[in-house]
Amino acid sequence: MKNADIAQIFNNIADLLEIKNENPFRIRAYRRAALNIAELGKDVSSLSAEELQEIPGIGRDLAAKIGEYLKTGRVEAYEKLKQEVPETLIELLAIPGLGPRTVSLLYAKFDIKDVGSLEKLAREHKLSGLPGIKDKTEAGIIKGIELVRRHSARHPLGKILPLANQLRGYLAETAPVEKLEIAGSIRRWKETIRDIDIISTSGDPDAVMKVFTRMPGVSQVLAKGPTKSSVLLEDGIQVDIRVVEADSFGAALAYFTGSKAHNIRLREIASKAGLKINEYGIFREKDNRKLGGREEEDIYKVLGLQFVPPELREDMGEVEAAAEEKLPSLLEPADMKGDLHVHSNWSDGTQDLEGLVKTSAEKGYRYIAVTDHSKGLGVARGLSEERILEQKKMIDAINRKTGRVRILTGAEINIKSDGSLDFDDELLRQLDVVIASIHSGFRQSSEQITKRIIAAMKNPNVSIIGHPTGRLLGEREAYEVDMEKVLQTAAGTGTAIEINAYPLRLDLSEANVRRARELKVPVVISTDAHNSAQFDNMRYGVAVARRGWLEKKDVLNTFESARVLKKLKNKRI
Repeated sequence: MKNADIAQIFNNIADLLEIKNENPFRIRAYRRAALNIAELGKDVSSLSAEELQEIPGIGRDLAAKIGEYLKTGRVEAYEKLKQEVPETLIELLAIPGLGPRTVSLLYAKFDIKDVGSLEKLAREHKLSGLPGIKDKTEAGIIKGIELVRRHSARHPLGKILPLANQLRGYLAETAPVEKLEIAGSIRRWKETIRDIDIISTSGDPDAVMKVFTRMPGVSQVLAKGPTKSSVLLEDGIQVDIRVVEADSFGAALAYFTGSKAHNIRLREIASKAGLKINEYGIFREKDNRKLGGREEEDIYKVLGLQFVPPELREDMGEVEAAAEEKLPSLLEPADMKGDLHVHSNWSDGTQDLEGLVKTSAEKGYRYIAVTDHSKGLGVARGLSEERILEQKKMIDAINRKTGRVRILTGAEINIKSDGSLDFDDELLRQLDVVIASIHSGFRQSSEQITKRIIAAMKNPNVSIIGHPTGRLLGEREAYEVDMEKVLQTAAGTGTAIEINAYPLRLDLSEANVRRARELKVPVVISTDAHNSAQFDNMRYGVAVARRGWLEKKDVLNTFESARVLKKLKNKRI
């Protein structure tokens, strides 16, 4: 949990520095450090000062600040900064479309320090007329506040899953548990999560409850009983645990995994067959004889159903398919043979090309596509035509001397506001993989944004449309794009659509993935990795694919590179 705390402090420092309009390179350093610490995969408190400085983006100064926090629970530089700029202003930055300069202006002009006072002035139309704020901006602020409030009770899966795994590891090491599993919507890999549910068995439930309620990070014990307890963590997330008998573990796991709609369907089938289901097992109604419950599979077997993977349990046709034994053979993480959207230190990534090869080899990949940003995205140090060709030569040289992982040449190019691309066709033809993405003009009309994406897909050199709706979970709504038209065009042109596995994107959504499957649209799953830790995000993309009913055959980068390249190049334009 210390990793998350330190990452949050560094992000807060970056936010406050932005509000103060400080050096952008300094701000970027804090952001990069926060990201790398959050995704480190090991506890920073176990590292020496020298080992801390081996983390990308962590130099002597930031390593000292981490050490200071681990020793004292605070960072003096952060405390001083909060005296200069109210920390509550950070809340305003969570409102989509409200940048640090505008927040600074609102603070200076109206002494706005919180969301409530901002909303009041926006609804009274007192903001319009300030530099950079028009009536449309004012309406956007109100809409953004509503978005933040709507999502405040739920948290992105990418934030909750690592925390849940930390809690699971802590309990496994310190409490006398036997079986222990995360249940609820986390187990179904839903994109946003309300709370954490844990199911376990133990010979000493009381000892488990004591350990659970005294865990590090618990701010409040909401309930404590002999076999179930609830706590609130310091960041406001509720965690519930239940200790059940070993003979009921499978039934409890199924019951508390949900979804509610899926469970209702199972109970309906049980009722018609003279059976009943609850968290203790599946029983014959007439004599209450228990027919199963030790294993989760028992429930489905007794009902005469094919076992339904947790990701499909949403009452979206899975029960009917299970009754006919027609559930898909879902994609597995081990099926992925390569990553087709990776950034290097040539643009805004942290690894050099050979480092990417090493990380990919460790993942067992056969290939990766290096797709650095193009020149139109200056903030990400986008590459010029000359730099792209220079990188291509270096990639060709690396491919000649190593056979471990093949690097595919590529670029992530911008779809401009008029639908044109920021590299010409002559250059694009020389690349293996061309991802076209929208990085600006998010507020255009649905018609205009849809036209932009369709225009890109009709270019014979565009292989993939990246993060197609532009959403950031809990931070930015998808732009107004007609996904049905986009998917229909993708099917017609043979353009692949990306499932972007970055945990705050998970874009496509599962509903659009299912529609892509129906239309036989080529799908790729990519991490959009900017550092080595982000390669691990592939599991999130695979989970979205599974929730969208995809099998191995439905995803291009489960195949060898030659087949992938042939498919991407042979478009139907």
